[in-house]
Amino acid sequence: MNMTTPDNSIFYGDSVAVYTHLEQTDFTELVAEYELGELLSFKGIEGGIENTNYFVTLINKGITSEYVLTIFEEFSMEDMPFFVELATWLADRGLPVPYPVKDKHGIALKRIKNKPAMLQNRFRGHHLEQCELTVAHCAAIGTKLAEFHIAAKDFFLQRNSHRGRFWWRRESINIEKHLSAADAELLKDEVHRFDQLLAEHGANLPLTVIHGDLFHDNVLFNDTKIDAIIDLYNSATDYMLFDLAILANDWCRDAHNAIDAEKEQALLEAYHSGRAFTDTERLAWPQLTQTAAMRFWLSRLIPAYGIEQAGRDSSEMVIKDPDEQKAILLYRRANPSSLPA
Repeated sequence: MNMTTPDNSIFYGDSVAVYTHLEQTDFTELVAEYELGELLSFKGIEGGIENTNYFVTLINKGITSEYVLTIFEEFSMEDMPFFVELATWLADRGLPVPYPVKDKHGIALKRIKNKPAMLQNRFRGHHLEQCELTVAHCAAIGTKLAEFHIAAKDFFLQRNSHRGRFWWRRESINIEKHLSAADAELLKDEVHRFDQLLAEHGANLPLTVIHGDLFHDNVLFNDTKIDAIIDLYNSATDYMLFDLAILANDWCRDAHNAIDAEKEQALLEAYHSGRAFTDTERLAWPQLTQTAAMRFWLSRLIPAYGIEQAGRDSSEMVIKDPDEQKAILLYRRANPSSLPA
């Protein structure tokens, strides 16, 4: 049988995208636990940042089927029931998300190389480059995010984000010695501004389980139709508006890291049509767009400076440009936007 070996592709800089390297025997043993067919091929997926992912192709009575194996680099087995149940909950409610496949004993969560892992269905849509995103794409994801938030609102589990407010308060202090005085002060000021917002309005901001990382490369499209929302592993119980701010900062930015007003308006109006904004959210929106940019600026600064993260060698950490998020943060501070009425 002609097997495809893992592809340790470069995503940005000199960083690899597959942290846990598997051999054919690993996949053969895994597939034997299911009733899905025999292993045909496997391939490492480039572009992973926090987890290792492989495409897995099986064949059963001449018919091929495709899956994605995700190996979790930062989570323990005890962390995983939230994500298993969330994906199943959302899929059962018609959201286009990968759902965990159960083995012949009804078990979805696996242990591979002493790390949690899940086999999930694979969608056939494709990624778009940021420069390919149109007003129609932004409207489509606005509609779908509102559906996601409404479906997740009654989810029966809760989780604090592993990279939420407690994390950025700590890490903004830890990284200060690596930064210029101006950057350290900017980071400190943004953490303080969020804390002020939390004290004044936090109790009245609507909560749900959010995606937490809905950048454009976590959505698969067929033309302007959304085929799948993937990578739910930053999901946590948090403010709906924070999720929308993360999305807007990425989907609506232009080549100069400014915000395209037409795209953002389409995004916000589509979301608002599915879930109406509250008065408190209108007050909070300008700051949450800044906080979202700050959070991802910080998470990109850490690997950029080679700071160790649990579970991975810093030499294998995927690095994205932190200056992109810093530029968005500065733009948001200078040009606050507003939510539709």
